[in-house]
Amino acid sequence: MAGLFLEDIHKHFGSVVAVQNVDLRIPHGRFVCFLGPSGCGKTTLLRLIAGLERPTRGRVLLEEADITDQPAHQRNFGMVFQSLALFPHLSVGDNIAYSLRIRKADASVRQRRVDALLELVRLPGYAGRHISQLSGGQRQRVAIARALAIEPRLFLLDEPLSALDAKLREDMQLEMRMLQQRLGVTTILVTHDQREAMTMSDLIVVMGTDNQVHQMGTPLEIYRNPADTFVANFIGTSNLLKGICSGSRQVTISGKTLGIEAMPENVKEGSAITISVRPEDISVVAGAPEGANHLPGRVTFVRDVGSSVEIYLDCNGFQIISQSTPKSRPAVRQGDVATAVLPPAACVVLTA
Repeated sequence: MAGLFLEDIHKHFGSVVAVQNVDLRIPHGRFVCFLGPSGCGKTTLLRLIAGLERPTRGRVLLEEADITDQPAHQRNFGMVFQSLALFPHLSVGDNIAYSLRIRKADASVRQRRVDALLELVRLPGYAGRHISQLSGGQRQRVAIARALAIEPRLFLLDEPLSALDAKLREDMQLEMRMLQQRLGVTTILVTHDQREAMTMSDLIVVMGTDNQVHQMGTPLEIYRNPADTFVANFIGTSNLLKGICSGSRQVTISGKTLGIEAMPENVKEGSAITISVRPEDISVVAGAPEGANHLPGRVTFVRDVGSSVEIYLDCNGFQIISQSTPKSRPAVRQGDVATAVLPPAACVVLTA
């Protein structure tokens, strides 16, 4: 039973519910992303883990020890905030060594640790520079090095890349992921960026506007098998089609019966359901040929973004989006009659 455990966590600020009904098991050494829209409680949950807030109800355990009431400064966690919070009057080296100096570490120990961390974050020789002399990416690396100086049991990151430009942000995502893999430290990142979560994490925790956890799983599990309509709609782009269960492996949508690969056991015939189909799994053919899982419609929009082509179809009153590569681009234009083909294996049944 190794790792971080959150048991029945609730946090209220007066009458405002910030987090509720959270039960999580985070294995040791994993990179975990708390992902969700603004206001869903992901930063509050991180602060509860850090000890900066206390839960209204529930327990926080680390390696079987209850740390719910343990002060933040005794938890030995490293944290990087969105604002970075570097000391502008101190040099790079003094910023990194600050926590070690507070702990009264010997000067030679501090120097060795600073030198090692600067090598780790690819800033060798920067110890004497002032923060004002650094670029945004370099400041980010200094903040990471400072948080790692105490060899933390947990590494907590609260949207630390949000202020960076797109290219630098992607570069830092890869750097931080590779750094975590080298160190093997359990890391939790708060983000609202789906691409960031998919790129960096071993596990994603998806939180919703109801301030609860909707699903926890690997990026592929979250993407391919969303737990409910919120997850399917929030992670990437998904076609959410409402219909009726018309058999053990069938769903009827606008009078058209589609075959699916699997129906949840708790869904009875006649029940209202939603199926999720990712755009890249849907192919589009010109005209209106008959066939299994064929939905005829009319092309309403074509979006070519270079690396991919999106086809929007109006199929008897509901929209379907298909995505293909330029090489496999369908021979259709706006206004053409076309047919969307939905593979049974790509149709995921959602009941909520």
